[in-house]
Amino acid sequence: MFKRDVVRWLVCGVAVAWLAGGRAFSQTVVTSTQQDQKDLAVTVYNSNVALVRDVRRLRLAAGTLDLRYMDIAAQVNPATVHIVSLTAPKDLNVLEQNYEYDLLSPQKLLEKYVGKELTLVRLVTDNNSTKEVSLQATLLALNDGPVWKVGNEIVTGMGTDRYVFPDLPENLYSKPTLVWLLDNARAGEQTVEASYLTNQVNWNADYVLTLGANQKAADLNGWVTIVNGSGAAFPNAQLQLVAGELHRVSEGAPRPPRPMAMKAAQAAAPEFVQEPISEYHLYTLERRTNLHDKETKQISLLAVSGVGFEKSFEVDGQTYYYHNAQRPGEPIKEPVQVRIKVKNSQQNSLGMPLPAGTVRVYQGDSKGRVQFIGEDRIGHTPKDETLDLHIGNAFDVVAERKQTDFKSYGRAFEFAFEISLRNHKPEPITVVVNEPIGGDWTMLDSSYQYEKTSAFAAQFQVPVAANAESVLKYRVRVQW
Repeated sequence: MFKRDVVRWLVCGVAVAWLAGGRAFSQTVVTSTQQDQKDLAVTVYNSNVALVRDVRRLRLAAGTLDLRYMDIAAQVNPATVHIVSLTAPKDLNVLEQNYEYDLLSPQKLLEKYVGKELTLVRLVTDNNSTKEVSLQATLLALNDGPVWKVGNEIVTGMGTDRYVFPDLPENLYSKPTLVWLLDNARAGEQTVEASYLTNQVNWNADYVLTLGANQKAADLNGWVTIVNGSGAAFPNAQLQLVAGELHRVSEGAPRPPRPMAMKAAQAAAPEFVQEPISEYHLYTLERRTNLHDKETKQISLLAVSGVGFEKSFEVDGQTYYYHNAQRPGEPIKEPVQVRIKVKNSQQNSLGMPLPAGTVRVYQGDSKGRVQFIGEDRIGHTPKDETLDLHIGNAFDVVAERKQTDFKSYGRAFEFAFEISLRNHKPEPITVVVNEPIGGDWTMLDSSYQYEKTSAFAAQFQVPVAANAESVLKYRVRVQW
């Protein structure tokens, strides 16, 4: 048995005492903290989970021992915990493992002592002097307030300045702790790696696309934003990020992350090296970094100049036009989308697999001041694919649709439409009109050449001169 000495300290204004030395174990107790850490690697997935590999140097006795691994993430998934000796893997065997998360607090201490005797201390003032008066009482219950037994009386509402506890409950910890019962055949120093998955760590990509004044080339800067809400800090960690859609077993809806402080690591150049892994992409930071708890950190992912892009104006029709007449004689205003398209290829100064994220687009005004002009979200984009960004709707380009005819021939119908496109800009443009058409259809007539882009869609390229109007007219026969 260990020798027990009384130790006292104050927690949140409450005096607490326990017999130091902890539980009397037949096996050795080893406590490991962050001070033992020799290496730390964190791999963050964009599905609100991270893999932590924590390597520590420990001195272990031979035989059965109780290893308490502290300074871990509070959001650890206990089912994913694994420990191995890197120096003597065959000599260290795991008999049991536990995740202890019943954390020490004044309220928890009182809950653990229901049915037990405590020392209550009150400060009493008499003749301008204050002294402590102790009272032994048994805590009977803690429902909406403590209920005490003092002698033969049951007392509630008894004011107390502090409580003195005779011992610290063995299953109450000051911080989340992994506890292993180990069988060790090799005494001495060993390098041990503990790995686990933790929730509430996430990352996503953010991009800034700045259009040049010539409207032909742009600068693209990418950042990764890492959010750590795991309940633990990861100092001097090797950071890796995995982009891709992992399949995971559902364990209920994830809790929303709490507000955190933003910290941007302003990098002059991208610092990640990319490589494929399985069906995903792995991005490795070429230096170590600190991930503090409750922190949002940004690190540069890419910085590229001279990226070519195309700007287009598009109008998308709706399938319900072909089921019945729409406001005969009255035009329907339709939005004209402004889209920016960027080819992710080496020929276009890119060619890097781009993780999913938000692309924010900026452009300089007449004074050279950069202004925000829209944003869109992209999915994971491999090399040689195209980023297609909808950044808003055109102000100076107007589209109006009017149905000009409708005829029924039993199961066949004819529809005629007139789409007016007015360009109030000082330069000519081309408007792409995408028309979804249901059923078995045939284009009978059109004022502009069309392309059948799919089984149920036709596309028109309509040029519109500066400060002018073009009218697209077409008639289609549909059979269901």
